[in-house]
Amino acid sequence: MDHILTVDALSKEYGKAQVLKGISLQIPRGSIYGLVGKNGAGKTTLMRIITGLQEPSSGTYTLSGVKNTDRKIDLMRRRMGSLVETPALYKNMSARDNIKIQYLNLGLTTYDDIDGLIKLVGLEGAGKKPAGKFSLGMRQRLGIAVAMCGNPDILVLDEPINGLDPQGIVEIRELLIKINQERNTTMIISSHILDELSRLATHYGFIDNGLIIEQISAEELYSRVKKASRVTVDDVKGMCRVLDDLDLSYEISGDNSIDIFDSITATRLVMAAAKENIEIISFLEKDENLEGYFMNLVGNGEKRS
Repeated sequence: MDHILTVDALSKEYGKAQVLKGISLQIPRGSIYGLVGKNGAGKTTLMRIITGLQEPSSGTYTLSGVKNTDRKIDLMRRRMGSLVETPALYKNMSARDNIKIQYLNLGLTTYDDIDGLIKLVGLEGAGKKPAGKFSLGMRQRLGIAVAMCGNPDILVLDEPINGLDPQGIVEIRELLIKINQERNTTMIISSHILDELSRLATHYGFIDNGLIIEQISAEELYSRVKKASRVTVDDVKGMCRVLDDLDLSYEISGDNSIDIFDSITATRLVMAAAKENIEIISFLEKDENLEGYFMNLVGNGEKRS
């Protein structure tokens, strides 16, 4: 698999505080990589390092085959767009002028794609209106347009939908999917709105207390995040025998609970259990989501070292 970004044993320390603890990850070219973690887990620090805003304390990363210690890394970063924390916009300038300034910063000599970028992010109607009078959603879209100047290979977005209303969230989601599919732009996206992230990401990296605790594709994740029926009984061992006889897939989830991953009606289950004198105390259908998977992965918030 072609990886556009690889990170190898990357650490970051601020005095005695170690924010990143030897992180390693690989991001496939063309993917939408969801970086999932609680506040303070190290997501923003990692993004600031790979975009060149900070230097690592130790470890390395490689962008499109060029290591961060190579002098050519600055040229590779010109193929990277980013929106980390809040959009850096000139509030007294229009959308067009903000994009033009970024073209100048990148040393681009033609403005041919500015109209295309404005149309891409849906700001054609903004005209000469200064960015300071934009809504939050419009500012986010303009920030993405600025990040897309020069048609970068990779886009790094830190909480791009934070604070948006439901309509704004949908607009940003559709915009990012469009950019990824039409321009084959790789994306690294962090978001605490995990349900929304699950509608975008093709791959995930779960970060907790400065460590990557799992990397997984969306396809692999969905195979693990199963719909289940949780049954509580007075005899778990006996119920396991019943489920084995019914050829059902299951997992013991507690002293008195079992998660059943195959489809079965409550009536059929109660009748099968009754034949073995097993009492079913409760039967509840549940559907684990990305948030539930993440919380199960990190456990009860115990510190990792």
